[in-house]
Amino acid sequence: MEFPNPSDHKRYHSLYHYNKTRYGARVMKASLDAGCTCPNRDGTRGHGGCTFCQGLSHYFAGSGDIAGQLEREIARIQGKYPTSQIIAYFQAGTNTYGPLAELEQGWQTALGYDEVCGLSIATRCDCLEEPVLDALSRLNEQTDLTVELGLQTIHDETAGRIHRGHSFEEFLTGYRALQKWGIRTCVHLINGLPGETPEMMLESARVLGQLRPGGVKIHLLHVTRDTELAEAWRRGDYIPMEKQDYIDITAAQIRLFPPETVMERLTGDGDRRYLLAPLWSRDKISVLGGIDHRLRLWDAVQGDQFQKAE
Repeated sequence: MEFPNPSDHKRYHSLYHYNKTRYGARVMKASLDAGCTCPNRDGTRGHGGCTFCQGLSHYFAGSGDIAGQLEREIARIQGKYPTSQIIAYFQAGTNTYGPLAELEQGWQTALGYDEVCGLSIATRCDCLEEPVLDALSRLNEQTDLTVELGLQTIHDETAGRIHRGHSFEEFLTGYRALQKWGIRTCVHLINGLPGETPEMMLESARVLGQLRPGGVKIHLLHVTRDTELAEAWRRGDYIPMEKQDYIDITAAQIRLFPPETVMERLTGDGDRRYLLAPLWSRDKISVLGGIDHRLRLWDAVQGDQFQKAE
């Protein structure tokens, strides 16, 4: 793959370029809430979830049955982009955690819409038992499937600090199981986690890059209301990243991934009603532009510092 991409002139493998190449059209995600909970909230692995979690990402998704949510999302998206194809994104909660028959019914409901060209299913690495993997394998034969795993960091001390509820070794077990079944996987990282240095964030990207995931989402840690992280921030025990630091580290991380990995997101979306800090994160265009600018200044592209696993 050559950079900058001819389709969008990015120095990294953008989601726009990937979708344009694969589908020949604009593709948008329809966020859905299947009513799933999380083992890190219901007592199976922990209570209350991660310290930054406000409650299962419900503010991105709708409510009601899957058909109603999806129809509203299709109308909203195609009202702006009439020819857009849709990926049904089961985003809220842990979407392989629950009665498997009910989960599969939701997935099949989404695939019943002509506008839907694929599914994206967000889950945790510790919720991929064999029956679930078998169901995902069948689904993968039926449609374009991506399973999204929230790693956040490779560092177990950080994972313990944020009450993640699983280790890096457990992540590797789940990730490798998905690879064994040939299921495309998008992995999430968070920059700015409590106690992490720039070197630790770069190491997370370096190690993850060696796993060669299909996609990566890099997020900024947001401080939102009604979270344990918000209390730490108010006490002065947590200081969010500065904008330029985030831009520089994210640009450096991009260089550590192989060219084929799709950079599906380079900064996160936080609900402005609940966002406490950092407020500069509201200006996504400026952040993304800053990352582009930094890569140009360095004359750098995705993969130019990628290190293959030994």
